[in-house]
Amino acid sequence: MGAGKQPAGDGYPASPLVAPQPLAPLAKALRRGDLDLGDYIEATLDRVDELESSIRALLPEAGRRERLRAEAAALAARYPIAEERPPLFGVLLGVKDIYAADGFDTRAGSSLPPELFAMPEGPVVAALRKAGALVLGKTVTTEFAYFAPGPTGNPWDLKRTPGGSSSGSAASIAAGFCSIATGTQTIGSIARPAAFCGVAGWKPRYGRLSREGIVPFSPSVDHAGLFAPDAAGLALAASVAAGDWDAARHTNALAAFASKPPVLAVPDGPYLMQAEPEGLAGFERQLVSLAGLGFTIVRIRAMNDIAGINARHRRICAADMARVHKDWFAVHQALYAKASAELILTGQGIEDKELESDKLGREALRADLDAALAASGARFWISPSAPGAAPQGLEATGNPIMNLPWTHAGLPTLTLPAGRSAGGMPLGMQVAGAFNEDEELLALGMLIEERLCAPASLSA
Repeated sequence: MGAGKQPAGDGYPASPLVAPQPLAPLAKALRRGDLDLGDYIEATLDRVDELESSIRALLPEAGRRERLRAEAAALAARYPIAEERPPLFGVLLGVKDIYAADGFDTRAGSSLPPELFAMPEGPVVAALRKAGALVLGKTVTTEFAYFAPGPTGNPWDLKRTPGGSSSGSAASIAAGFCSIATGTQTIGSIARPAAFCGVAGWKPRYGRLSREGIVPFSPSVDHAGLFAPDAAGLALAASVAAGDWDAARHTNALAAFASKPPVLAVPDGPYLMQAEPEGLAGFERQLVSLAGLGFTIVRIRAMNDIAGINARHRRICAADMARVHKDWFAVHQALYAKASAELILTGQGIEDKELESDKLGREALRADLDAALAASGARFWISPSAPGAAPQGLEATGNPIMNLPWTHAGLPTLTLPAGRSAGGMPLGMQVAGAFNEDEELLALGMLIEERLCAPASLSA
């Protein structure tokens, strides 16, 4: 069995490079034995062999096929009885190359010596592996999860960026190389690549997934998260990766939202106007579709001080990165990409007092956004996942401006594929919840997928 098929019927020709494999049915088929694990591994690696030289989503690995054959055989021998197999039995996992994974070097997209980043595998990767996932390989990241891009192209159009910094993770999911991939978001590094590549991305609330075993960028605002083809897959992966996942809350939210869809709030004002005209037009079409299918949409003036929020967040990132890289940069400055070096040099000029003052703004913004939701009667925020479709060229990864305030506030966000641009490229829908509502957010995503993400509902 090869990769799944790209959804059809939206009026655009299919890209032969886009074939995501939805996680939940794949995992079920592997657990039950309806899909032979060895056949799945061979077929998927055949696809990787055919397409990876064009997409370049993975770090090169000698002997990948032989390693995975051996790991799959060992897993099958360990769990011969279908009913005893773990939830992610045999599913392939992409690991962003700022995560440590036993048996793999961590290079963080950089030219620095990899031994600088050697550390034990962290809880997220360990939990996914314990649940039966097999590591396909390390996925390409921008340097230190900032802006200096790697070689990855967007499977929808190889001349366009897949977004960053989790470039290879999003592209690997879209291409059908794997059905789970890890990511991180410090500004917009999960939501934007998910939108550009037409997949789903979950940035949990700040601190929900452990950041142990991850090379830090800005510990004050770094978020660990996940990619999958859809929200149903993210919910399955989240139930494994988040040690405190509340299955009952998630199930109850699914039932409640199916009975009465929650009210969604649009953050009108200067934040929303940062999107490009085409992105805004696509978003407004999405809102019309949602309203026509039973969702109540309210519009709230929010984030009037978006310029200040943006500046504060970027100062935190610069100051944190300068402190994280202090010793490495002192020795290896010449090996850093220009963008990373410039951010570190900027951060060196930010005093601790200013950093601490800026960090106070995170909780203030979170409180303001939660209060505005409560006052409006809405349950979730909805906004574009990116200013527009993936831009041309691989020299940059696109603008994360639509994701920044949600990351700054530490609120959970979910990006879902939602329509296409005039040129046929994916657009994304970004939903944000209150601080402690990851279970509810993923339940909402599953409802949207079930009822609204069919091409007839949310196509461009």
